[in-house]
Formats: sequence, structure tokens, C-alpha cells
Amino acid sequence: MISLHHLLIVTLFCAAAQSFAQTQTQPAVPAAPSASAAPAGQSSTSGDVPLYQKRFPWPNLPYQADTGNGPRGTQQGYNRCNATTQNQDSMCEMVAYCTTKKFGTRLIPAGAITGIQVTRTPGYIQAVGFIDQTALNLQANDTGGEEDPHGADQRGNPLGALMYSSAFNTPGGPPYTQVIEWSYFIGAGVFCYKACDPAGPNAAQLCQHIYDRIGCTYNAPAHYESINGTFQSCQGENQLPAGTYVENGVTKTYQQPPESAGPITSIPYKAAIPAVSNCQTFTDTKALWPDLPQLTTANNSTTNTSSQSKGSNGSSGRPSGSAAGNASSSGSPVRLLSSTLLGGGFLLAAVLLAL
Repeated sequence: MISLHHLLIVTLFCAAAQSFAQTQTQPAVPAAPSASAAPAGQSSTSGDVPLYQKRFPWPNLPYQADTGNGPRGTQQGYNRCNATTQNQDSMCEMVAYCTTKKFGTRLIPAGAITGIQVTRTPGYIQAVGFIDQTALNLQANDTGGEEDPHGADQRGNPLGALMYSSAFNTPGGPPYTQVIEWSYFIGAGVFCYKACDPAGPNAAQLCQHIYDRIGCTYNAPAHYESINGTFQSCQGENQLPAGTYVENGVTKTYQQPPESAGPITSIPYKAAIPAVSNCQTFTDTKALWPDLPQLTTANNSTTNTSSQSKGSNGSSGRPSGSAAGNASSSGSPVRLLSSTLLGGGFLLAAVLLAL
């Protein structure tokens, strides 16, 4: 159980905009050698090893983690991101927007994030909330989809996306630890993100990647109806793995149908929302995110958010699934401990407050 003396406070959120688009924009830093060649017998990943099997201890990140070249082409974004790559055309990971300048991405306009709840559980860190996605050059009616380190070809969505965090560090280790299992949805003005403890016993189950069509409500259950307009950090319990539910005392597993079966019109269960506690509310977003520029109207007429990638269910054409799912739109002294999550086409940094 996470200590009752620790709260997770968001200070930084980065969200993918042109999620899986394979643009030809050149990165702002010189090319460097990519990851080592894959072993034989990995043809399903277009000549590369599965992304979730790759390990790059910090700070020895490759310029590009993906070395394959298949139906989705080659990785276009880069994995070495820092203050020198920060600009509004940055291709860090792919297209990422952040609330600070130091991680090499574009900046989210002030006011775009309209509500967020960050929860630390025994198995993962989760952030859910609401955002004006047009500020990220996403169409207002784009229902979005899922990003994760898998995909139908196991090369990741987006290609080569890596995740690192200081939330799961070990004493004497590097400042950031590679997160192996994570998932992220954005669309219809809703986002949800989860990074699972790589040393945890159930990371793959808690950060499922096969329920890309049923959105945040099932992959990151929370009381969405009360989150918009608030900025909170909480402690919480682990959710049941996505797709798992209990009916009349019997544990069952929901099998998501493929897109070829048509729209999902019913789901046999409602996701149980884990309990949260020790929530702390923040009202001064300017103090949380002082780097952000003022919100301006995005020119969506020239933005192409379509995808050339394949989701985890094997479909192609855009990010897989839907982000929204069924989601509705103290005075004590503290000690600040940095807890940063970065990579995967978005970036989330947080602060653990030790009371």
C-alpha cells in the first residue's frame, strides 16, 4: 500500500496530437545510430524485436528505438528529447505537447487542460481528465484512440515510443526508470493515462492494451463526471484489470470484438471504480504550469490527424479504438520530490508531496 504521507500532484502533462501520423518532418537534432539489429526470427515486427522487450537504461536512449520497416514505414519521431529540442515543431517521440519547456516538446496552451485527477496506486500512476483538444491541433470531433507499447506488429503505437519515470526508481539507480507497460487515450475532449510499475507483479494486466475500443471508462475507471473543472491528486486502489468483472460472485472476462464485427452496441458490465482517498485539490493552475503560452484558436483546417498505423486489434487507418468510451464530459510544510514520467508520445511529470 502506498504510504498515507504521499500525494501525487500533477505539474506537467503532455499529450499526443497527431497521434500516429507518419509525417516526413525532420527532427531538430542530428541523426544518431539507432538501436542494435534484431535477432533472427522476428519478421512479424518487420525485422525488429517487439518494443516491449527492449531495454534502454537511462540515459542511454537510442536516437530511434524502432529499427523495423514494414507496412507502417519507419519511425519518424526521435527518442532523445531535452531542452534543445523544445519548440512548437518538435518531433520528440512523435508530436508531444507538455506544460514545461525542459523535456523537449511543444507546449500546451494555458487553459487547455480543464480538469485532471492524478492517482497513485500500489501498481501504477494514473492521470485522467478533460482537455480542449483543438489546442493540440486535434479536430474537436476526433474520438481518438489508444497508444501503447504494443500494436498489431509489436512495434508500438507510436512506433518506437519509450516511457521513463522517476516514480518507480530504486535507491542508487538512475534518475529515471524505463516503464515497460503503459497505455494512453485521448479523444472527444477526454484523456486517460496509466503507467504501471515495471517491478510490480501485475504490470501487464493492470496496463492492458487489448481494450482499445472501449475507452477511458473501462481502461482507467474514475468518477469522470466530477473531474472536469477540478485539479486533484489522490491515492487509490488498483482497478480490476480492464475486461475483468464480477457477476453474481463469479469472475468473468469480457472479450472485445474486432472492428470487423461493427460498432460495439453493448458491454455486459460496468467498470468498477476503485476507491480514492487523501485527495488534494489545487486551484492555481498558473502556479502548477507557469511555462504555458496563452490559448489560441487552432487552425484545424490544415491539420491531418489521420493515421497510417495499426492498432492493437490489427485495424489500420487511425489510432485504434475510442478514448472517451462512456466517460462524461493544507498548511503543513511539505518536501518536494520530483516524480517524472516521460515518453510514449506524451509526457507527465508529477510531484510527490511528503507531509
